[in-house]
Amino acid sequence: MKMRVKSSVSYLVVALGLLLVTGCATLEKLWPDNSPPKAQITILYDAFGKPLGMKYDWGYAALIEYGGKRILFDTGDNPEILKKNAKIKGVDLSKLDFVVISHRHGDHIGGMSYLLDVNPKVKIYAPKENFGVFGYSLPSTFFRKEEALTPDFRYYFGLPPATMKFGSAWPQANFELIEGTTEIAPGIHLISLVSDKPGTQELHELSLAINTPDGIVLIVGCSHPGIEKIVEAAAAINKHIHLVAGGFHLVVAKDAEIEKVTTSLHDTWKVDYLAPGHCTGEPAFLALRRAFGDRYIYAGLGSQITLEATPHLVVDK
Repeated sequence: MKMRVKSSVSYLVVALGLLLVTGCATLEKLWPDNSPPKAQITILYDAFGKPLGMKYDWGYAALIEYGGKRILFDTGDNPEILKKNAKIKGVDLSKLDFVVISHRHGDHIGGMSYLLDVNPKVKIYAPKENFGVFGYSLPSTFFRKEEALTPDFRYYFGLPPATMKFGSAWPQANFELIEGTTEIAPGIHLISLVSDKPGTQELHELSLAINTPDGIVLIVGCSHPGIEKIVEAAAAINKHIHLVAGGFHLVVAKDAEIEKVTTSLHDTWKVDYLAPGHCTGEPAFLALRRAFGDRYIYAGLGSQITLEATPHLVVDK
């Protein structure tokens, strides 16, 4: 009987040892440094902040790390500034899962040449627009035909291709064009909306919505379609909006408009946390800080914000 007990105990010890070794090997395979992947946003491009050595400029770019994915959102205005700021923050843009470009304005796409220098084949999600800078295609049935004309008066000598493809400003780039809300990876969605505002009418813009256990983490570029409309679209994925970061486009808004948006985000949509930047505007920074208190997270150039139940700034030591 004693022999059986000893054998059972020995077997149990060996089994536990193997389990520990296997578990450690699995962790090592998943996370080589035995730590889980980061879940945070790093602001690489903006015109305000308290960075050490980074350069201010008008534009926006952020690295989002979540669920083992590394996502660059926009590229800022200037390739050399993006390069400098990424280097100072220790961000390697050659190691990305994909890129999201919010819209075609220069202060969000100007750093594209640096991105393509270091990561020429990375998949880049961009908004689909008629004859847009990211490329376009449509069936040749879009134009009316007139068979009474002689072939030399007709497009393509009267024999147009079934699909007409139009070039982009970066013909070598690996663009995938998005129209409508699209899930591009488990829990990671792109929201596509169109601005109806004067000055940007018909401008297509993408926003990134990550469905986390704590609710939606929403990253916006300039919110030209309206930050309230973007939040509403995100709420269709998950009505709990945990964090909204990026540009809210209130930089020239009157106080009444700022108050309306602030009330909507706080009272109607009950957003947990805000991390505004870029074109949100100084008066809006103040109004949103007053409304959200300690649920307002500073998001200036160089800031790193954790993506967890209680988002907070990472303090460099």
